[in-house]
Amino acid sequence: MNKPLILFVEDDNAVGNLIATTLETQNYQFHRAKNGSQAVMDALSCRPDVMLLDLGLPDIDGIDIIKKIRSWSNMPIIVVSARSDDRDKVAALDAGADDYLTKPFSVDELLARLRVALRRVRYDSQRTGEEAAIYKNGGLLINYAAGCAYLDGQELHLTPMEYKLLCLLAKHTGKVLTHNYIIGEVWGTHSENFSSELPSLRVFMATLRKKLEPDPGHPRYIQTHIGVGYRMLQNRQEDELPPQA
Repeated sequence: MNKPLILFVEDDNAVGNLIATTLETQNYQFHRAKNGSQAVMDALSCRPDVMLLDLGLPDIDGIDIIKKIRSWSNMPIIVVSARSDDRDKVAALDAGADDYLTKPFSVDELLARLRVALRRVRYDSQRTGEEAAIYKNGGLLINYAAGCAYLDGQELHLTPMEYKLLCLLAKHTGKVLTHNYIIGEVWGTHSENFSSELPSLRVFMATLRKKLEPDPGHPRYIQTHIGVGYRMLQNRQEDELPPQA
């Protein structure tokens, strides 16, 4: 199997050298772009498996790059940025980013998030035909055709709203979904009504996690990103990220 190709976009030489050394140590193929224009061209020509993207580039804002990439590609995009405000995270994720890592970051955390993204690439490439009708993630199984979900062989008794939320998170396993995105997909609510539905979302997510998680304080499946949204974890314990809730 060919080694994954990582495109990282970083104009700061110190950070760029750190990322390059990290990827090289882990035997990843990688290519570096130092500005937005080069990043878009490299994404088109090199067809990377994952993009690591800084937002503060000298020519094009990273949010605009995400939107450009999303017009033709679904490859995972992990933002690596010094912008730490929740509004910046939400803007990047709503534009189509899969994950958000704030500088300064640890090498271990960067590699963990990269592994999550690459597992999603492999999972998406393997799903065909009947396999797409069944979702498996550790002890969690969803039979989309039957409209049922099971945990460790036992059927989960979910409300219609809990089932919708579970299916939405499962569809985007490994990707952080913002509150705004979830509300729009599940409730069909426009952004101007977002705040009125947010308390309902939190209640439904809390009841879903109680049914799904033996210990909600140490989630195996649904991870909370405080102030931002939720992520369905791929249930391989050694690669999971530290819980944020």
